[in-house]
Amino acid sequence: MRQDADMPFFFGPDAGLFGMYHAPSVPARRAMLMCPPLGQDLIRCHRLYRQLAQSLAEEGMAVLRFDYHGTGDSAGGSAEVDWERCVRDAATAAVELRRRAGVDRIVAFGARLGGSVALAAAEQARFSEVIAWDPVLDGGHYVAELDAMQAALREDAGRFNAPRSHSDVAEQWLGFDIAESLRHQLSALSVASANVPTLVLDSMPASSGRSWERIVSHRGRVATITPPTPWNDLERLETAILSHPLIQAVTGRLKEVA
Repeated sequence: MRQDADMPFFFGPDAGLFGMYHAPSVPARRAMLMCPPLGQDLIRCHRLYRQLAQSLAEEGMAVLRFDYHGTGDSAGGSAEVDWERCVRDAATAAVELRRRAGVDRIVAFGARLGGSVALAAAEQARFSEVIAWDPVLDGGHYVAELDAMQAALREDAGRFNAPRSHSDVAEQWLGFDIAESLRHQLSALSVASANVPTLVLDSMPASSGRSWERIVSHRGRVATITPPTPWNDLERLETAILSHPLIQAVTGRLKEVA
């Protein structure tokens, strides 16, 4: 039995970031930082992140899950979320993970915008590898998708007796307040490759036309996961994202390079 297997704590310069540390039962040789996505993706992936963290800790890896400023249990509100601060928070979390685990090698994992954060923070956080699950590369396209989902949700007769007014949802994405500054940041976002080995786990529908080549160099690769993940399916918006193939792919990759 691992001692303090799931240890919640606050950290960062103002102790405003919330983290959950998963300690292995043996001294760790490596560690994983789990960069969360934002908005509904964060809520829907919460259980899977916890399952993956526990699986990795059982394999002898130290794991840290954390929340960016303005998300989850960290300080601040959702309207305060800032892209550049998310990237800095990931680097701060990497420092904390190294201190707690006593290791230098940190692999970063992230789903959707969490994968984008991991790629953007790779140099600053000194990640040894990034594993990105369906990362957002084109922020403008991502914003358009969220706007379309928000518009459809506003008129969803299955959830509301009457369409909600535009003013009620003008500054929201699927129930989360969105600041105009973050909208502009994400609209301009174009994620580049990280100068570290990168594994992209692709579970997007074939119709999405996603291309990962520009972030995967000779030091990385793309692996397909089936079935496709219903990120943008409004009918499953309240359903948790669960994927045993994803957990198997991540744990398998880490065993390859142990």
